[in-house]
Amino acid sequence: MESHVPKSKNEKHTAFVVLFSAVTMVLEIVFGLFTHSMALLADGIHMGSHVLAIGLSWCAYIFVRRMKTRNIDTVDSERVLSLSAYTSGVLLLIFALLILIEAFERFFTAGVVIQYKEAMIVAVIGMVVNIICAIVLHDHHDYNGRSAYLHVLADALTSLGAIFGLVCAMVWNIVWIDTAVALICSLVILRWARKLLQDTGKQLISKRE
Repeated sequence: MESHVPKSKNEKHTAFVVLFSAVTMVLEIVFGLFTHSMALLADGIHMGSHVLAIGLSWCAYIFVRRMKTRNIDTVDSERVLSLSAYTSGVLLLIFALLILIEAFERFFTAGVVIQYKEAMIVAVIGMVVNIICAIVLHDHHDYNGRSAYLHVLADALTSLGAIFGLVCAMVWNIVWIDTAVALICSLVILRWARKLLQDTGKQLISKRE
């Protein structure tokens, strides 16, 4: 017999962050392509990795809740959340490599015109969204929620980097600064993904012992 298990605060907050960020992600990627800003495009892709990573966490919360609803107590909820976080780390590595490839191609592409004002507006919007999401997730104490919170903070820093790159390129007319910021963003993603894979990997191995 199934029992009713209400959605946890973590699940509700995670769902809000995923949906809110997904809309912003599409906006940043579209305008990154439209304005030819690699920094803005990188920020949008980084936010996309954020959506996927926390989206997996959302699915894990739903899965655990449904198992509890069906009175199935053989599922290790912590392992489910760790596995979803580990998978998101693999996705982050893929996204980071894509940004690196695009940035290196841009270095050897001449005559690219960036529409700075439009790109700047969307980058600022992205940073505001990340700050809002950080506020929503700040009180999550489980491993999965904490990693989501730190990832949102990393997204906010990446958005700030995109704004910095656009300002420098616009003021000094040095377009490669925008691309350099995209490279830095990719390194941020790589570092976060490596740490995530190390932490969740150790946790998964310890649970098998």
